Amino acid sequence: MNNALITDEQRIVLLANGREALENPQFDPVPVVKLFTPDAGATWLLTSIDPDDYDHAYGLCDLGLGMPEIGWVSLAELAAVRGGLGLPVERDLYFRAEKRLSGYARDARLAGRIVV
Repeated sequence: MNNALITDEQRIVLLANGREALENPQFDPVPVVKLFTPDAGATWLLTSIDPDDYDHAYGLCDLGLGMPEIGWVSLAELAAVRGGLGLPVERDLYFRAEKRLSGYARDARLAGRIVV
């Protein structure tokens, strides 16, 4: 897992959310981290990490194609992604979630992109 994408503190919360999601299918956490491509229009709002597979994160994914969706993503693959100018995925240092994942997903469906 790429330490630059997720801090140790965020990883702890993401794993706790992953454990809670396994126990409670109705769990609707707030996103813990926002990742984005500075040169390709993709954004990920991650809420949890699979406690059985630390490479798989869950959240709202928007590849910049107008069809954001909730699902799983490989953190190793995100670390390897490069945008049009060759820039890597970055963590938004200033992101603070203001609503639960379902709220971001609803707004993203209406806008055709993640709105924060």
